[in-house]
Amino acid sequence: MLRFNTCALWVAALVAGVSVVAAAAETAAVPFKLGTFRAAEREYLGLVLNDSTVVDISAANRAWESRNAAAAKLQIPNDMKDLIARYDADLGPRLRELARFASTGGQAFSRPVAQVRILPPVRPSLILNAGANYSEHAQGIIEQGAREAAAARGAAAGAAPGAQAGAPAGPPAGPPRQAAQSMTGYWERPAGDARSDNPYLFLKSPTAVVGANDDVVIPRGRVQIDWECEFAVVVGRKAKNVAVKDASNYIFGYSIEFDVSDRGGRGDRKMGGGPDWLVQKNHDTFAPIGPYILPKEFMARPDNVRHYFTLNGEIKQDSNTSRMDYNLWDMLSYASNIMTLSPGDMIALGSPAGTNVERENPRWMKAGDVGVCIVEGVGEQRHRIVAQD
Repeated sequence: MLRFNTCALWVAALVAGVSVVAAAAETAAVPFKLGTFRAAEREYLGLVLNDSTVVDISAANRAWESRNAAAAKLQIPNDMKDLIARYDADLGPRLRELARFASTGGQAFSRPVAQVRILPPVRPSLILNAGANYSEHAQGIIEQGAREAAAARGAAAGAAPGAQAGAPAGPPAGPPRQAAQSMTGYWERPAGDARSDNPYLFLKSPTAVVGANDDVVIPRGRVQIDWECEFAVVVGRKAKNVAVKDASNYIFGYSIEFDVSDRGGRGDRKMGGGPDWLVQKNHDTFAPIGPYILPKEFMARPDNVRHYFTLNGEIKQDSNTSRMDYNLWDMLSYASNIMTLSPGDMIALGSPAGTNVERENPRWMKAGDVGVCIVEGVGEQRHRIVAQD
């Protein structure tokens, strides 16, 4: 009898365990991405399932509410910034319901990705880009600058009387570089911080934004057009003076920015001859974003993500977010100590090595090229490079 009861209890426990697993599987979140799309002359917000299906959120919500009469009636916004602002309060739970609902397939409110136009997933009011946030990229720029300076000195010496041909020309002499100090009020360096520089951000105009499959246009007369394939953070709520330890609470999700750059310069020495960020970074089409936003709950380790760029099928950049000098939480904190961030704002976290500005023999992008920027787990951008009409 004892043996029978023991067996019966074991079977009952097994059945109960299977039921718990089945219930958990039934309620488990279906991963999704978010984007903005156009189909049949209508622009709408969509859920992306398996990178293959776009679910019209408004249409899916109407169908879901008709089957769940007791559920709260929600008004689905038309703008991604509004969706992001409401995500934690009410839209996040509803979108998770809609993802499960739509994942059964065959719904009238779903379309294959190939049948829609992918628009920028959000129109940020503010775009910040990190400068020199990968040490290898920064070092490559320094080394190429030294080569150019040496070549210029060699040319000048060759023209001067008594110049010694072939003499080595190292970098110009100067005072030793000072150790980085805290930026009082903006960035306090932790004790023992060995990083050579503080965080660096610059503005990129929202007017430069285009979609993930749109053309990148080379401005008239400009030939030194460079690539920078970057992992980007989308801000989830109003952020001001955020501590690094709290920064993850202000992140909504992750996307891609292809930071196209004009390295051709100004032709003068205004402002000391340093880079002109307006000219270099803000031409129309120089900030493709998307294709989608991946909500942060679906990426466990944003600090360990491969991203890479190919030109005409050849890999030019290949790195990982783990190689950043300052990670996404550092950068959001730093930015919020300078300006107020709002839902939908974007911080692109810098370019890895492999750009043309680092190369002794650069191969700039030109009309007819195809550039592809990929962030694993987030998506892919594919751009034709075209000349301005």
